[in-house]
Amino acid sequence: MAANHREQARAWLAQDPDPATRAELRTLLDNGDDAELAARFAGRLEFGTAGLRGPLGAGPTRMNRVTVMRAAAGIAAWLRPGATVVIGYDARHRSADFARDTAAVLAGAGHRALLLPGPLPTPVLAHAVRARAADAGVMVTASHNPPQDNGYKVYVGGSGPVAGSQIVPPVDTEISAAIDAVGPVDALPLDDGYEVLGDGVVSAYVDAVAALPLGRERDLSVTYTAMHGVGGAVLRAVFERAGFPAPITVPEQAEPDPDFPTVAFPNPEEPGAMDLALAAGERAGTDIVLANDPDADRVAVAVPGHGLLTGDEVGGLLAEHVLAHTAGPDRLVATTIVSAGLLPKIAAAHGVRFEETLTGFKWLVRAGGGEARNVFCYEEALGYCVSGDAGRPVADKDGISAALAVASVAAEAKRDGRTLLDLLDDQARRHGLHLTRQLSVRVADLALLTETMRSLRAAPPEAFGGFRVEAVEDFADGGRGLPPTDALRYRLTGPVRAGVTLRPSGTEPKLKAYLEVVLPVTGDVGEARAEAAGRLAALHDAVADRILG
Repeated sequence: MAANHREQARAWLAQDPDPATRAELRTLLDNGDDAELAARFAGRLEFGTAGLRGPLGAGPTRMNRVTVMRAAAGIAAWLRPGATVVIGYDARHRSADFARDTAAVLAGAGHRALLLPGPLPTPVLAHAVRARAADAGVMVTASHNPPQDNGYKVYVGGSGPVAGSQIVPPVDTEISAAIDAVGPVDALPLDDGYEVLGDGVVSAYVDAVAALPLGRERDLSVTYTAMHGVGGAVLRAVFERAGFPAPITVPEQAEPDPDFPTVAFPNPEEPGAMDLALAAGERAGTDIVLANDPDADRVAVAVPGHGLLTGDEVGGLLAEHVLAHTAGPDRLVATTIVSAGLLPKIAAAHGVRFEETLTGFKWLVRAGGGEARNVFCYEEALGYCVSGDAGRPVADKDGISAALAVASVAAEAKRDGRTLLDLLDDQARRHGLHLTRQLSVRVADLALLTETMRSLRAAPPEAFGGFRVEAVEDFADGGRGLPPTDALRYRLTGPVRAGVTLRPSGTEPKLKAYLEVVLPVTGDVGEARAEAAGRLAALHDAVADRILG
């Protein structure tokens, strides 16, 4: 087997156009590092609905120029002849190289390749695919993954409500099969005559976002961090175009830096990632704190002195705001099977449709199936898609338009002498307190995730601590019109109503548990929050014991 991996490595060297990864692979061969060669050549990065994502390095299980050129050639073969493809990229290590390689492969295959003018947010790419009625889009990004990773997302084009959205089955398997048929990349025809778009592609996105129907109030102070990513300049342009004061930026994190030096993980949800922004917001006394992740398709929201709001809390606030600023009986709002149970109550109160989907915006933006107007959808992992009566600028999660919408919510509250926290209390009084929390268990061996889910099905838990399992919903076989997915949802009874949903992450080696307690509010909201927090902590410990034990 070791000899086979060395042979594969030599064949890889013969086609690799990148001197850096060639040198890396030669060192492994010269040192006889068979274990590392086996890790590099025992399979390949699998192309799925999330595209590709993995660590940088030589070999088929890593992100590199050969892997990217093979992916681009597979996409080129899948497309109709002479298709138009928009290509974007963030500021991570090798993103620009991977984007240029993609453009050269697509152009060499006879397609029209349009490259964005520089490192830009993922929502700009999604909007450009939609606005130009392109046939497809490619975004080179690993979003909020660690600095050693990179990735590759594919968007479908055309026209209609899902134009510019991420691919869904069977497109992923069709592209994957086309990638498998690609030969050595040094035999691919390349063409450097692709088109580099001008700054008008950014202006068009800024105009579209600023035109969302978000209300008239603009008196608000904001602290903002781009978290070393590419969102800063575009967010500032959107705020200016919409008439909001310029946000106060966190200088240590304002400019793109692929090493993300001030955070352990460039993810606003990770402990410590928001510390600099929260401290800056408290020093400046701003009304709210906003943070984009590195490719700016997600946004985190905090109130100085209080801390970070959950994705479910922000989702509830934005849902009410969007519904207050849109009209019509055909409106629909949507969230995922791992989100809080608050949104269906909001939908019922506003007399609009609600739909639940699998995780991922590729599913959320398709909610309603074209029979209803999807004016708002969100997932608890800080992703939001806001819309209006004229339609949505982006058929994907968009951390910049969501940041603008949050600013509008906060400005209207400030006009009335109130804050986002007051609005959350109002919702709790109307719909009950829905408190949520996530537990993530990171693993080194992906097989552990499969084994954990298998054991949970083989020996279903009857309780989590003081909460009894009332019902179990297994999404592996589909049902309710949803595609099959590896997830389990437990409905719990006990001191209060509660729920637990378990699923392996689709982009990271993690098992994720989504926890919720629901408490009616009949008296003081603060007392209800304290009780719910205690109940949620007990549920967290019980689930952790079951998973880790």
